[in-house]
Amino acid sequence: MAVRAAVLPAVGSPLEITGIDLPEPGPGQVRVRLAAAGVCHSDLSLSNGTMRVPVPAVLGHEGAGTVVAVGEGVGHVAPGDGVVLNWAPSCGACHACSLGEVWLCANALGGAADVYARTTEGTDLHPGLNVAAFAEETVVSAACVLPVPDGIPLTDAALLGCAVLTGYGAVHHSAQVRPGETVAVFGVGGVGLATLQAARIAGASKIVAVDVSPEKEELARTAGATDYLVASDTTAREIRALTGKQGVDVAVECAGRAVSIRTAWDSTRRGGRTTVVGIGGKDQQVTFNALEIFHWGRTLTGCVYGNSDPAVDLPVLAEHVRAGRLVLSTLVTERISLDGIPAAFENMLAGKGGRALVVF
Repeated sequence: MAVRAAVLPAVGSPLEITGIDLPEPGPGQVRVRLAAAGVCHSDLSLSNGTMRVPVPAVLGHEGAGTVVAVGEGVGHVAPGDGVVLNWAPSCGACHACSLGEVWLCANALGGAADVYARTTEGTDLHPGLNVAAFAEETVVSAACVLPVPDGIPLTDAALLGCAVLTGYGAVHHSAQVRPGETVAVFGVGGVGLATLQAARIAGASKIVAVDVSPEKEELARTAGATDYLVASDTTAREIRALTGKQGVDVAVECAGRAVSIRTAWDSTRRGGRTTVVGIGGKDQQVTFNALEIFHWGRTLTGCVYGNSDPAVDLPVLAEHVRAGRLVLSTLVTERISLDGIPAAFENMLAGKGGRALVVF
């Protein structure tokens, strides 16, 4: 059956909106009709080669939809069920999984090398980050779908699959923000907006949002920021001025840029904690000297997928949504069609907006 999809023909090439042929689901597979998919900066990183996956590929990893068919042996979902796509399913058998660190699973992205579909001309296609959500329908491993929690609309549920899990996990699992602590969030895109809300939920007393764009202030304050700064070479000094000359307890970097990682570190107090969520390229080199590492006693931590276990964390997030503490609509700055994805990529490159949501 032919469906429309956003295909990356080669690294560095523009996305092509075209027809692809999807097979019926085989054993252990599920076919999903997408309701919505978020346009994440990670998709841009795949398209420009910062992150490597086999190509040609259908991108998109943050999505939700309805099961239309299941293959042999699939029992936890059935046709008609709403599901959230899980782009990094853990295997349960590798060393990281044995330690309970399922977000570092060695085999999570094994499916990205598979051929899951073909163009209408017969060219093999790979599923980006396992799930190929930039398409009207997709076929994925059963491990890549989780039931949508009760009371969450499918279009909103798409955001739970990456932006919200990552931002919430950065605050609650990685940085472990405690009530009354002060937090700075660098980068007010989709993940940054989710991080701001997570900091508010955690009970942070002051939440400083930092971005290169002054136009994002209203978005940031709606998500929970108490203060907003336009990024500059004096940002760290300004943050210390807002916190009694101490610096924040926690900084969360969501941009993946050397300058903002370094500024986030400089913005924390002595003994403060910096969590890096953003995915930067190998050319983004961050430098520290040995004396400052000793003197400041700070910690700098990488954070993959929010250090989250989707099966455990999705119900928690859903409860925050139902209680009104987590407002998913504030993450979305525009709703677009499949044809609007290339323009959404351009907006991300220009640092505009929060999350574009593809609605099918």
